[in-house]
Amino acid sequence: MTVPSITVVQLAGDADKPVLVLGPSLGTSVTALWSECAALLGDRFHVVGWELPGHGRGAPAAEPFTVAELAAGVLASVDRVLAERGEDGVAFAYAGDSIGGAVGLHLLLDAPGRVSTATLLCTGARIGEPASWRERAATVRASGTPVMVASSSQRWFGPGFLERAPERGGALLNALQATDTESYALVSEALAAYDVRDRLVEVTAPLLAVAGTDDVATPPELLRAVADGVADGRFVELDGVGHLAPAEAPRAVASLIAGHVAAAPGGRAPHDRIRDAGMAVRREVLGDEHVDRANARITDVTADFQDFITRYAWGGIWTRPGLARRDRSIAVLTALVAGRHFEELEFHLRAALRNGLSRDEIVEVLLQSAVYVGVPAANTAFGVANRVLNE
Repeated sequence: MTVPSITVVQLAGDADKPVLVLGPSLGTSVTALWSECAALLGDRFHVVGWELPGHGRGAPAAEPFTVAELAAGVLASVDRVLAERGEDGVAFAYAGDSIGGAVGLHLLLDAPGRVSTATLLCTGARIGEPASWRERAATVRASGTPVMVASSSQRWFGPGFLERAPERGGALLNALQATDTESYALVSEALAAYDVRDRLVEVTAPLLAVAGTDDVATPPELLRAVADGVADGRFVELDGVGHLAPAEAPRAVASLIAGHVAAAPGGRAPHDRIRDAGMAVRREVLGDEHVDRANARITDVTADFQDFITRYAWGGIWTRPGLARRDRSIAVLTALVAGRHFEELEFHLRAALRNGLSRDEIVEVLLQSAVYVGVPAANTAFGVANRVLNE
């Protein structure tokens, strides 16, 4: 067995926080790919990343290896970090993009119990076709990694990203040009042999599969297959994002990772209990499907607002003991009718049913609203309720 030597990079946070390990994509350095996202996670985690051989600060590879052997090298390096913290053998949270996600799947399969939660982005249980990877390895050996820059600039990013964030995009393309030629080729050949589709049923740890709608390298159906194939999987799709989601949408990805870790059993960090309690209540009241859809629509523009809602509305108000949840639903339904917020009324009607209100009680709330809020608003509200309650 060939276990490559893996370089670990300290990205954010300090040793009094739980460990989060981040994995890179082929042709990138972990710093160029994850630095902005890691900075957003540093208040909750001790964030460390690992480098592919010959990428970023990683030492070049001397001989061929498999993705499973790469994962073994990552685990050995992370174990050294944990030993320095006095936490030998402790489970850690993991997130990885592309081959970083493939390594995450092998960690889940080959070292069960060591990964507490996994967020796998823009990856798959098999990525591409073996022949195309071997062809790419031959091309790079013949012409060097700069030959990949033009095609990668088109394949890596969603529409308009390079124009919106030229520094981030430029750093990633520069990292590609600086990658060791033979190491890049060896990683490509490892991906040619990688296929764990028939082993997904063995994965038991909570897994979040995150796809980009504009990812041509690992289309969303690959991530959906991973989420569907494991015992405890969820799927989220990020609009307008290509193959390098941590760099393209760092706030959205950071929010998804933090939420996924917090939602796992025993995953709530003591230093952020309000937000984590808010996310738990939000899921209980609105349901996982609704919250997952909301998370899928998070962008770098809306991420802070979503965090605000989770922290203050759900964590600060819905967790208070002064009213039962069914009573809070009555207040919310009345307020939404008064404000004519009928789109939100729809999903809060479902929440009211989940919180214990009967159909008849909901009708009474809307009748009461007709008197004190106004008949036209109540008329529209009854239309929404008729649709929801008859589903």
